[in-house]
Amino acid sequence: MCVGAALGLSTKAVGGALLSQAAAFNIGLGLTAVNAFAGRAAAKSQAQQTYQQGLLANQSIEDDKRQKQLALAEKKSEEEKSAAQDMFAKNIDTLVANRAIVASEQSGTTVNLLLMDTDRQGANYRESVNQSIASMQRQYLFNIQQTESEYLTRKNKIQSNINEAYNAIPSLGSTLLNIGTGALSSYTNALAIG
Repeated sequence: MCVGAALGLSTKAVGGALLSQAAAFNIGLGLTAVNAFAGRAAAKSQAQQTYQQGLLANQSIEDDKRQKQLALAEKKSEEEKSAAQDMFAKNIDTLVANRAIVASEQSGTTVNLLLMDTDRQGANYRESVNQSIASMQRQYLFNIQQTESEYLTRKNKIQSNINEAYNAIPSLGSTLLNIGTGALSSYTNALAIG
């Protein structure tokens, strides 16, 4: 027994039409149900594809963050080594200058002033290098925070895309409601024909 006949629709062909009211209703209801469930299945499939793409994208952004942070750490290490070598070279220059002053076999206030001046110049250079190293440390930390922030922004965007894809799947209740609405429309149309 078909649904249309159960609702009291005519099972006889009317006015030379090839389909009865019940058959037209049943076909309309079936198509509505098939379309609704096919749409729901397509949305589920799309969400699953978005999820899989999100997994790959997450791995990619993690690799990107790791590479950027490794490059930053390597750059910082090289800059610190270079600064330490500069400081060491300046210390040697200061010692050589002090020895040259002492070796000149001069004495008195002038020698002491010259020694103090070369020591002051060496200390100023060392302080300048130490400040540069401290500045490099701050810049390095800022750059690391920037890579973390970029990583989180990209990761949140991927998660948002996944959430949107899953939210686009019509619920079973919504699907059944659409089928019911389509059935009611088909029923009223079938009654109007008859």
